[in-house]
Amino acid sequence: MTDPLERERAAALAQIEALTREFDEVVAASRSSNADDEHDPEGATIAFERQQLAALLDQTRRRLADVDAALGRRETGDYGVCETCGRPIAPERLAARPAARTCIDCAR
Repeated sequence: MTDPLERERAAALAQIEALTREFDEVVAASRSSNADDEHDPEGATIAFERQQLAALLDQTRRRLADVDAALGRRETGDYGVCETCGRPIAPERLAARPAARTCIDCAR
């Protein structure tokens, strides 16, 4: 798979799968534990860990949505065109961020 958007999409899907599995494990572990989550001497609480995983999942789902939007723009012929100014997005920027919606000038 050499298409950067398809690679990015596959990576996001794999990360969502892994994070979901990890989140489910944390939830299952907290159900079977009678630990005092609020006063855990080990440091981070189970609730904190769960929230951190939930935030990572949200971030990765947004990344997937951005990639899917870029794939849609490619189908309509708008991929690589800045949504703000209408100029082409530099190939170097697209190589670094395949789902980029704006040129580097507009991103600043």
